[in-house]
Amino acid sequence: MPCNLYFQTILTDTKPDTERMCEQMHPSDPNHKNGSLYLPFDCEIVAVKELTPAEKLFRVRRTGGAPLGHLPGQFVQVSLLGWGEAPISVASSPTRGELFELGVRRAGTLTGAMHQMKAGDTLGIRGPFGRPFDLPRLRGQDLLLISGGCGLAPMRSLIQYCEDRPLEFGHISILYGAKSPAYTLFKDELAAWETSARFACSLTVDSSSEEKCYGGNIGLITALIPPLTFVPEKTIAVIVGPPAMYRAVIVELKKKRLPSNRIVLSLERQMRCGVGKCGHCTIEHLYCCQDGPVFWLNEVESLKGAL
Repeated sequence: MPCNLYFQTILTDTKPDTERMCEQMHPSDPNHKNGSLYLPFDCEIVAVKELTPAEKLFRVRRTGGAPLGHLPGQFVQVSLLGWGEAPISVASSPTRGELFELGVRRAGTLTGAMHQMKAGDTLGIRGPFGRPFDLPRLRGQDLLLISGGCGLAPMRSLIQYCEDRPLEFGHISILYGAKSPAYTLFKDELAAWETSARFACSLTVDSSSEEKCYGGNIGLITALIPPLTFVPEKTIAVIVGPPAMYRAVIVELKKKRLPSNRIVLSLERQMRCGVGKCGHCTIEHLYCCQDGPVFWLNEVESLKGAL
């Protein structure tokens, strides 16, 4: 599951209330509504759901009931006393109310401790931080949403947003690739998206050897792109997933004549502090945690180490 260059300084009354609220908040301002930039606020875990053997979904609310105030594509810094802190993408849309959700893969000491938590326990949260998906530029466009592995968690925030504001976007295609059927995230939601008239949804897994009853696609996510038909001048592709898949997906999109200024990437690389102080997430002159994690491909494709 990046102080912000995206937030606009000129707001109009035509924007949805949720988006206007989020854009007015600048995470680098120590006086913004979340309080200090460096001090976490308490959040209660409302529910925990197992998604795969390695991932869980945490449904969370701020103490006092205030909304998190995020936009799709942003992340928060999650902390547990005695276990440390880690950046985790928000997996739900701000259109879904005051509660928010975090998809967490067990990968270290902090996330391992989180996987032992239950409803009623308390987390520390800083944020939201980062450059979100550019909703004004996405509006009115056909969208091709491509995610792999746990990249579906932050992508889900955008999918839910599109689902809740159907008149703002054109045709939406969802492509998702997982390691295996057992490690497929949000199975119920994927099934609903597959049958929904709102979305065209295609899934694949790398291998299904452990589940012989699986009857879906087997292979890399890149195999789902060639059969697609879309108009490059009216389509924007959004890619969220493991770094290894990015180059191959971009090659296939370029074969479809989709230009770099119509391809969006989320680059969550070695982020630690979330506020551009530690320097672990730098890509040349950019900080993933501040200038991203969401970038347009033409902004980063010439930078060493970006892809």
